[in-house]
Amino acid sequence: MRSEEIRERFLGFFKARGHRVVPSSSLIPQDPTLLLTTAGMVQFKPFFLGQRRPEYTRAASVQKCVRTTDVDRVGSTARHLTFFEMLGNFSFGDYFKEGATAYAWEFLTGEIGLDPDRLWITIYEEDEEAFTAWSRGVGIPEGRIVRLGKESNWWDMGVAGPCGPCSEVLYDRGEAFACDLPTHGVGCDCDQYLEVWNLVFMQYVRDEAGNIVGELESKGIDTGMGLERLASILQGVPSAFETDVIAPVLERAEEMAGVGYGRDPRTDVSLRIMADHARATAFLVADGVFPSNEGRGYVLRRIMRRAVRHARLLGIDGPVLGPLVERVVEVLGPAWPELVERRQVIARVSSQEEEVFGRTLRQGLAILSEELETARASGRGVLGGDVAFRLHDTYGFPVDLTLEIAREAGLAVDREAFARLMDEQRRRAREARVVPVGAASVFEEVLKEKGPTLFLGYERLEAEGVVQALLSGGTRVRRAEEGEEVEVVLSRTPFYAGAGGQVGDRGELETPSGRVRVEDTKYGVEGLIVHRGKVVAGEVSQGEEALARVDRAWREGVRRSHTATHVLHWVLRRELGEHARQAGSLVEPGRLRFDFPHYEPLSGERVAELEWVLNETLAGDAPVRAYETSREYAEKIGALALFGEKYGEFVRVVEVGDFSIELCGGTHVDRTSQVGVVKIVSETGIGANLRRVEALAGLDALAWVNRELLLLDQVASLLRSPAEQAPERLRKVLANLKALEEEVERLRARYLAERARELAGEAAIGPGGLKVVVREVEAAGGEELRRLALAVRDALEPAAGAVVLGAREGGRASLVAAVSREAQGMGVSAREILIPAARAVGGGAGGREGLAQAGGSRVEGLQEALAAAASALARAVAERK
Repeated sequence: MRSEEIRERFLGFFKARGHRVVPSSSLIPQDPTLLLTTAGMVQFKPFFLGQRRPEYTRAASVQKCVRTTDVDRVGSTARHLTFFEMLGNFSFGDYFKEGATAYAWEFLTGEIGLDPDRLWITIYEEDEEAFTAWSRGVGIPEGRIVRLGKESNWWDMGVAGPCGPCSEVLYDRGEAFACDLPTHGVGCDCDQYLEVWNLVFMQYVRDEAGNIVGELESKGIDTGMGLERLASILQGVPSAFETDVIAPVLERAEEMAGVGYGRDPRTDVSLRIMADHARATAFLVADGVFPSNEGRGYVLRRIMRRAVRHARLLGIDGPVLGPLVERVVEVLGPAWPELVERRQVIARVSSQEEEVFGRTLRQGLAILSEELETARASGRGVLGGDVAFRLHDTYGFPVDLTLEIAREAGLAVDREAFARLMDEQRRRAREARVVPVGAASVFEEVLKEKGPTLFLGYERLEAEGVVQALLSGGTRVRRAEEGEEVEVVLSRTPFYAGAGGQVGDRGELETPSGRVRVEDTKYGVEGLIVHRGKVVAGEVSQGEEALARVDRAWREGVRRSHTATHVLHWVLRRELGEHARQAGSLVEPGRLRFDFPHYEPLSGERVAELEWVLNETLAGDAPVRAYETSREYAEKIGALALFGEKYGEFVRVVEVGDFSIELCGGTHVDRTSQVGVVKIVSETGIGANLRRVEALAGLDALAWVNRELLLLDQVASLLRSPAEQAPERLRKVLANLKALEEEVERLRARYLAERARELAGEAAIGPGGLKVVVREVEAAGGEELRRLALAVRDALEPAAGAVVLGAREGGRASLVAAVSREAQGMGVSAREILIPAARAVGGGAGGREGLAQAGGSRVEGLQEALAAAASALARAVAERK
């Protein structure tokens, strides 16, 4: 059963049972306490916490997830992945343990036909309800229900809130996957009992100390089943890496490395890491994560560099990430359209990061060489752990490479010191990561003590307030000095806290003793506005009076973009239909992004028409009016509300002229003409029937137009044509270029055909009448060498033929073997005859019986490699006889 069918049958199964099928959310979660989306329940967390009431009580999804907690185990096991797809069904106060267990069993044994006798169940050791649900409700023999402790069968968020026991469904893959530990059995960490599905029963409430303080009024179900794990079972393969969603990427890694998968455990680890990390890279970049030295960007950078490092260990000197992520897009693009839509960005970011890492490697090698020389000169036999840590932490130089190079130089590395420094770094990172969680509880305390922040930003850009709370590093402090990053809560503020797609304000806070540059404004908890920034002068203390000043240019830019967004929303609904309602937005100074459902892409002409109507409407100088009213009245007058937003009894309505009425807490201009011109710069698809428009407003739009005109003038100048004739002139140039390229390809194909006939005519007659060609040739790259080998093999027909060609290029030796079906019948395997040849050039071989490739950096060993291949070929025929 292919992965596409697994997804369809899972969602169809639960849809038929009253579940709302909900699309996957982004890998960038809206929850500020999370770095990445790690489970299907993340987008439903507000429902489980009671912060929002869902429109439905049952849901099912296929969620893309990234987890890096076990990144060091990826590649060394059959099941650990950084990126995976999680199939999940959820209940928000609807069915509970009996329903969840019954659905799981029915899907696994009925819908997809797993053998019931190979399924085992684990439950929390004290969960009698789960035991009864499985044994009496489903009918599982009691002997196949295993009770385990909290370390494996209990779930909580790590903070106060919902928690509860969980139950896992495991599949017995047989003794061939078992470990040799005396404690082996269900719950063991080996691969025999593969966890397929985890059912979490959200049942209790815990306090900060971890104590259970009661049961939830509305109990919930959160389940997660890894698509790749289930696919490995249904497709009869030993690991997730051989499934149809990963194997093609792994095969691309084999081709590039010239190494066969399954032949050497060490190279297998590197191939798996390359395939897995390429998948994570493609999906993270597609969702807007770019490599950096902090946060999500650091997670991505580490994954990308780890993939490149393992490629280098396999002897791949050329680009790695580009070809791998391209294969990911090819394989998973049909299921995840965002990969196809962001194909170029994924490729560009991957290539750029790999290029940067190449410089890092060079720089790190230079520093390491100098440090090794110093250590040797001083008579020390050990390289300091601080050196290894500095190379790793500052330059991104992999520590395993430091260890390897030091070992080659006859030196050890002080690994204890390195480990100590790494532990300190991890501690700091953990503290940094938990700031939002810890801060949330602190902000709740502040809210209880001081009450909500009074927001004055609709009327003014300056206001005085008292510093109610001051946080540094997620901890409440009384004073912060110059240079410290801080979070400041004021009693009153004109700063708008980011919400509803509008970014938070920037500006500064001035107290009698210091000044804070505010770089962002967020809600700490509902009702409490938090100014995030840096003390740039003096010091700031709790209890001080502060003058808060919003950056006027920033706010004005945001106001223009936000009003433009409302008018764009109205234009889309009027021109495309009422279905084109807002599904997401981002409002920044001079820039906006707007997502909406629509069943087809918009042509360039259609986008131009929409842009014209938008600007014509803005130029009409309609008034913009905002007021608060009851939610009931707002609904009565037809004000649009956005799904996912939380509305109280009273709401804020924004009216633009007599045509647009929306619930909105953002800031706006007074009249539409103040927006200026709006330029739509892109219209793309971001999912099934979901489109995205990106636009610029005001001076940013004018700057974009001017830049485009300048580019057009430059193109016209290069083409030696007037600007209005440049497109036609360029079409002619490209047509001529294409014709020349086709002519070159025809000549090249003719040359290859003639060369193939020449080589075939020089074939030697081997054992059993086998025609053999083993030669070094000239070829412009590996693809041409492969084409030539195949052409020679075909030219030898109808006789049985075996061809091995070698070429030198760019400091590497490449070999290709092509074997006819008749020769394969005589016992000749292209892959097998290249294995000894690959050793001679310091590389590995990969491919199949009829066609295989090999390569290595020992160019001087090419003739030896060809001789080894010829010997292996003769030996294969002789052994078959």
